[in-house]
Amino acid sequence: MLGSGRQHRLQATLPVHREYHKWHSSSLNRDMELLVFGHAGARTIVFPTSQGRYFDWENRNMHHAIQRHIDNGWIQLYCVDSVDSESWFSNAHPDDKTRRHLQYQDYIINEVLPFSHSKNDNPYVIATGASFGAYHTMSIVSRFPRSFNRALGMSGVYDVREWTGDYMNDFVRLGSPCEFVANLHDAQHIEDLKQVDIIIPIGTADPLYANNKWFSDILWGKGIWHAFREWDGFAHDWPQWEQMIQHYIGGPDSHD
Repeated sequence: MLGSGRQHRLQATLPVHREYHKWHSSSLNRDMELLVFGHAGARTIVFPTSQGRYFDWENRNMHHAIQRHIDNGWIQLYCVDSVDSESWFSNAHPDDKTRRHLQYQDYIINEVLPFSHSKNDNPYVIATGASFGAYHTMSIVSRFPRSFNRALGMSGVYDVREWTGDYMNDFVRLGSPCEFVANLHDAQHIEDLKQVDIIIPIGTADPLYANNKWFSDILWGKGIWHAFREWDGFAHDWPQWEQMIQHYIGGPDSHD
């Protein structure tokens, strides 16, 4: 038994398949970078935390937390960069913040997803992230549900009023998941969202809990099934996100 345990620890430290890529984005008119982990499986778009970079998950060893999934070819991570400092965290007018954010979503939909498909034609696509990465997850999946099969938002915030000074209009609403879904009346779009596995884990003591509950209530109000998962305590840090990704990357009921 001691030998088996030692072997398991050694295997867990082996490096996963890793690739670095960079190109000039026509959507953003700037260079963008990303990391790929794994060789096959569900294509998983990983958004960094607020103003984070494409190497955030690597620096926090989040890919090692799910190395078994990666090594077995169950999932392939595409860890993307952000332009948060040019959008919500900039000093621009809220309309301009929104415009840059929507350009970023165009980059993901029109550049990153086709790139991932050129490397791996698995049809199943996951979006995930923690904190502001969870915001990006739900924001893009809400607008483009046909492009994704699962959305895992860990400890997220799902409206942008904090970054707009409570300013809101029909354009800014496009980048604010709570307001976007609440004002969604297109029957086909709602039906498309119902086909996505939406998973929302949040700590009960997290200051963002009320916002997550609001988003959940909005989804239920539209008849959109999802998994709202409460975690004890604050649960808004990398150790908890490591546990969450292990629990839910395989589905809403994994390890329940």
